[in-house]
Amino acid sequence: MSVKKEASGRRSVQVEVEVPGTPEEVWQAIATGPGISSWFVPTEFEEKDGKPVAVTMNFGPGMVPRSPVTAWDPPRMFAAQGEGWGGSPPIATEWSVEARAGGVCLVRVVNSLFASTDDWDNQLESTELGWPAFFRTLRIYLTHFRGQRSAIMQLVAGVAGTEAEAWETLTAAVGLNGLSVGQRWTAPAGVPALSGVAEYVTQNPYDALLRIDKPGPGVAALGAYNFGGQSMVAMNFYHYGDQAAETVARETPLWQAWIQERFPTPPEPSKSE
Repeated sequence: MSVKKEASGRRSVQVEVEVPGTPEEVWQAIATGPGISSWFVPTEFEEKDGKPVAVTMNFGPGMVPRSPVTAWDPPRMFAAQGEGWGGSPPIATEWSVEARAGGVCLVRVVNSLFASTDDWDNQLESTELGWPAFFRTLRIYLTHFRGQRSAIMQLVAGVAGTEAEAWETLTAAVGLNGLSVGQRWTAPAGVPALSGVAEYVTQNPYDALLRIDKPGPGVAALGAYNFGGQSMVAMNFYHYGDQAAETVARETPLWQAWIQERFPTPPEPSKSE
């Protein structure tokens, strides 16, 4: 993977995924607030005179960027541009849908910025590496839950030790050790109700994607990563169907208590006198 560099100073990365559905169905999943929220992060579109003018994505406390919409051509393409990361130039994101034979579409996302140095290339590459995990959830959503209502539950905790140790602790706790793709599994006693089928499991990066039937139909995305030198574990639960919001409201306090017990806040490093 690498950043594409142009003479104009534009630097970009792009990621593609093939998903089932008509262009109109796929467009609903990538170009509406409820659609994007069903596989990515909670998202809202701001409209004026019936046309989207900005998109806001909620990545967590303090990370809620608002990006004005710069192009809108349904069901083919839209683009938005928002503030950069940590002082970087503004980041433009272009989404496109291309119909393919066999009832599938190609979804493409291009992230770009203009810069005269390589200072921001690492951030672009990190963004490129992050998309495939979410696109796998998009594919499951469009394959099994297309058009259904959704609600998301997001859990994140800091962990002492390395990413590998955090992942080992998380997977052992929920009974995922040794799980193979296609295998059914049920979380052990002491874990809130959770069962389903493994759709994707990898050790590099540390990710697991599970299509679940308990506590309700949906997808559970589990991972471990390093953020600013701190090892983190993350669990995103995407629930679908008419009972999705009710399920999330019921299960959130159970999972919050569980993750706080399993992953207590690491102690602050001691300061030398």
